[in-house]
Amino acid sequence: MIIRHIIRSIREAVEPLYGPYEAESIARMVVSEKQQYNLSQLVVHYDDECEIADIETIIEELRSGRPVQYVLGKAEFCDMEFSVTEGVLIPRPETEELVYRIVAMAKRGARILDIGTGSGAIAISLARLIAESEVVAVDISPEALAIARGNAEQLGAKVTFVKADALADLSHLGEFDIIVSNPPYIPQSDIVDMRKNVVDFEPHLALFVPDDDPLRFYRATAINGARMLREGGSIWFEIYEKLGEELCSMMAELGYAHNELIEDANLKPRMIWSRR
Repeated sequence: MIIRHIIRSIREAVEPLYGPYEAESIARMVVSEKQQYNLSQLVVHYDDECEIADIETIIEELRSGRPVQYVLGKAEFCDMEFSVTEGVLIPRPETEELVYRIVAMAKRGARILDIGTGSGAIAISLARLIAESEVVAVDISPEALAIARGNAEQLGAKVTFVKADALADLSHLGEFDIIVSNPPYIPQSDIVDMRKNVVDFEPHLALFVPDDDPLRFYRATAINGARMLREGGSIWFEIYEKLGEELCSMMAELGYAHNELIEDANLKPRMIWSRR
């Protein structure tokens, strides 16, 4: 088949789920990966013939709503390539923004705790981008920890991974300069408004919280932070955009003196950083 025809077939299969722009991006991502082209090279080769042995299977998986990152088994994050499966969330651009903001403010040799590490994207990126940092990452899921450890090894990042519950007392892990978390934060009732590719494939354990206590993971992390942050230490959260003001108020009530709500590139309030 001609490359442009394969791209069109993929685009037409997924456009009802994603719309034309994102469908085109997914189609190019698949063909680029399978042909080992970068996106610039792909444009030059649009009229070349190629054979992708499993293309029909790939198209059917994508048509079903399975995210392209799971189909390909990888996701790009902070200019690195992470292995991902259905056992971990797919790293997202908003989380990259969180990482780069932490990097811009962190001191050399910072001791960092990532709570709910998933694929390890945050912990590994910080370990590689902050000189002489010491990074500890926790997750309750053995499957997620296995994936994270594999990513750290593949990317040459030194991270200590620990199986632990984010809702438990974590003070046995010691003191830290920075605590970061992208916890479950979507209320269960919002499932009806979410895309099939997220609800049907990404792990609900890492996504959803009860409607009656959507701040439960933030509260537990903030309480741990009160025990574990060194003087002048900071805590960073990726947040649900609807809960920003409520979360800032909670952090102030728990004794955090500085609480800043930060907008992402789409001008949505998606991050908070607080200082003891």
